[in-house]
Amino acid sequence: MVSEEGLEKGMFAKIRVFLEMIKFSHTVFALPFAFTGAVLAAGGMPSAHQVFWILMAMVGARTAAMGMNRLIDAEIDARNPRTASRAIPAGLIGTGTVILFIVLSILLMLYAAWQLNPLCLYLSPVALFFLWLYSYCKRFTSLAHVVLGICLAAAPLGAWIAIRGTVEVPAILLGLAVLFWVAGFDILYALQDLDFDRASGLHSIPVRLGVNGSLWAARVFHLVMLGLLAGLYLSAGLGPWFLAGLAATIAMLGYEHWLLRHGDLTKLDAAFFTMNGYISITLFVATLADVLAGRGGA
Repeated sequence: MVSEEGLEKGMFAKIRVFLEMIKFSHTVFALPFAFTGAVLAAGGMPSAHQVFWILMAMVGARTAAMGMNRLIDAEIDARNPRTASRAIPAGLIGTGTVILFIVLSILLMLYAAWQLNPLCLYLSPVALFFLWLYSYCKRFTSLAHVVLGICLAAAPLGAWIAIRGTVEVPAILLGLAVLFWVAGFDILYALQDLDFDRASGLHSIPVRLGVNGSLWAARVFHLVMLGLLAGLYLSAGLGPWFLAGLAATIAMLGYEHWLLRHGDLTKLDAAFFTMNGYISITLFVATLADVLAGRGGA
């Protein structure tokens, strides 16, 4: 018989594998933008109740999204040398376990939305639809990167709704900025699968435009993001701290694109993971500083 201690170790091992499979650490990309939206909507620090349930909604949504993506793409991942070692293709975790985690994550997201306000709960199925849709997009459209951007744009927009119960111009501008930011860096990330996607009949901006065209597309997307952030600065009445954060973001995006200027994917980790994590945190801290100083926010 398997001891109780053995069962606990087995469950913890599965949880560790699942968290690694969904890259739980990458939550840093969207979570600071969610709190940026919350801080702007509140005109200061949201309540502890709001912060906790926004965090739970984010954890549930992202965990469900990544779980669905890994499950839906398992067969494709098994054929791709870059992804063949992922948990499902490698047999480290079963599909039944993944489905269980997905269901629990969706329930967590819905319960968190219910704890925040009715509009958050009513809009949750829309968010879930786009999270599900993204995993299929590469099979029929090159705009999967934009759909991923829509998914992450829901973070600041949803957090604003959680606080205010409405949708207003600053929330829309911030959401659109996240959309173009995410779509831009996802185009760069997709470059590493260009040959495999092309041979497999999958769709992406790199497949359609090639390396050079994709680099330019990502640059344009990030220029649009910066323009939207400038619009946010004006519409939300933000001050010098946000401008400093915007200047730092321009520098980091410039460095990101400089690293990949020749399509050198050996520097992708520095450009994709490091720089984009810094960007989201920098903009949150800059926004928070201005709001606490009495500039910007509701």
